[in-house]
Amino acid sequence: MNIPPESYVEVPAEQMQSFGAQLAAAAGLPDVRAQLLADLLVGNDLRGVFSHGTAQLATYARLMRDGVLNSDPQPRVVRETASSLLVDGDGGLGYFPAYLGAERLIRKALDSGVAVLVTRNHGHFGAAGLYSRMTLDYDLLCFVTSGHQLALAPGDPVYGAAGGSPMSFSAPTATEDPLLLDFGAMHDLYDDSPHRDSIAAQAPGIVHRAIGLGAVCQAWGGLLAGVPLDPDRADRSFPGANQGSLMMAFRIDLFLPADQFKAEMDRYVRAVSGLESFADGQRSFLPGGIEAERFRSYSRNGIPVGEAHQATLESVAEEFGLAVPWDR
Repeated sequence: MNIPPESYVEVPAEQMQSFGAQLAAAAGLPDVRAQLLADLLVGNDLRGVFSHGTAQLATYARLMRDGVLNSDPQPRVVRETASSLLVDGDGGLGYFPAYLGAERLIRKALDSGVAVLVTRNHGHFGAAGLYSRMTLDYDLLCFVTSGHQLALAPGDPVYGAAGGSPMSFSAPTATEDPLLLDFGAMHDLYDDSPHRDSIAAQAPGIVHRAIGLGAVCQAWGGLLAGVPLDPDRADRSFPGANQGSLMMAFRIDLFLPADQFKAEMDRYVRAVSGLESFADGQRSFLPGGIEAERFRSYSRNGIPVGEAHQATLESVAEEFGLAVPWDR
């Protein structure tokens, strides 16, 4: 889970965005793409999604510098119909084909009612919720997932069948905070998760569901995007381009007037806010509510950059000859 740090420095979003864009550009990204990447990552920081925020820049910058990912990718549409889109990421980070594809997906869904996007041949595309969030202003419902290269071997624990991919769902509201669910299917069940065995022993049904959800991520977001099951059959110009994604969006008014749906969603959000949380002393939210609340707070006060976050960015900043946006 993304828990706000106890010890931190508050950094204005504009300063973090400027630093992020400088670092991405120093790693080889053209300025326009560097700005987009920084915008998306800072947006996650502002929502408290620190696992997929600017801390990721350290990994991305090194992958591009070292040639594991293409630092100047040219995403392109390789197949298209009135309601579908296939975008190739040209061996770069997944943010760029996913963002380009999501923009076009929205237009197609508005025109056709339903639209589907697959992206291929790229690296990490970040938080799935970045893209389901893009549809909220257009009276669309959205599903997003991704898949990555697996390396399954006989005798391995079955957990590995699910990989480590996310999925996200979104639904707009009229005036309340929108519903936006974004989660890793196997969170708390990875090899290094300390409670994996105890969870499996006490709640095997939860583990079965998690593996099932992860399998959908890999089948729909990975295999469908051309990621082979066997890594030995992969043919890649950039070794880090081992992921794909799938996004689906459809118009609410195919089934119900959008205003009616959003008004009912508002009632739903308010009703849930009055329920008792299972965590003592905490409020109850629908998915996305706590992130919206943090966004408002961090936009006013600055992003709380914890000690580990600081150390990560300080290290990569030194490698690329940059200054971090806080006093050291």
